[in-house]
Amino acid sequence: MILFPAIDLKDGECVRLKLGDMDQATVYNTDPGAQAKAFEETGFEWLHVVDLNGAFEGRAVNAVAVESILAATKNPVQLGGGIRTIADIENWLEKGLARVILGTVAVRDPELVKDACKRFPGKIAVGIDARRGRVAVEGWAETSELTAIDLAARFEDAGVSAIIFTDIDRDGVLTGINWESTLALADATSIPVIASGGLSSLADIVRMTMPDAAKLEGAITGRALYDGRIDAKEALEILKEARN
Repeated sequence: MILFPAIDLKDGECVRLKLGDMDQATVYNTDPGAQAKAFEETGFEWLHVVDLNGAFEGRAVNAVAVESILAATKNPVQLGGGIRTIADIENWLEKGLARVILGTVAVRDPELVKDACKRFPGKIAVGIDARRGRVAVEGWAETSELTAIDLAARFEDAGVSAIIFTDIDRDGVLTGINWESTLALADATSIPVIASGGLSSLADIVRMTMPDAAKLEGAITGRALYDGRIDAKEALEILKEARN
């Protein structure tokens, strides 16, 4: 079970949004590379990065910040936000990303995702962001008619390495992970699921260690970590003990 610390990038800075609203951004660090290094030194083993501007604009906007993160940490990094073409994917993997997260394009062009999985085995994840059960795209600005389970089913045998499932209605508001929807998705697909959105306390960390959550690859933590609501070392120790 992996706990992924999040670095969300807006205008080159590490921020957290509330309910996906770009106008409700709190800046936590102006040096993304330093933040990545700090997470590594704390004991985290992975890093989850999102180019928020890129998600809205459909292209890499915070590339310099992402490159500074890759230069600062030895940990594997997964990146989402604005990655829409095979050339984008190839470019980022060549720069050292461990995994590319495809979100909007997974809805708009599922065949591209399947092609990417064949070209880059083990390197492609799908981001499924849901608002009231429906998949949202274009940086959460639009909501489709697809459910999360419907979208996951499209990629069941495609070779997707993970699904990052975000409940938008809980993102950044510290109300706890939507375990019901997250576990329902995990039950419906053979693809490993990573929970995202709302992780608020050590209670969520303990919940990750329960038997029914063992099917998950892990969970992403953002605001609760930055605000100090979660003691990082204590959280990592809980997960380590559960593995043993």
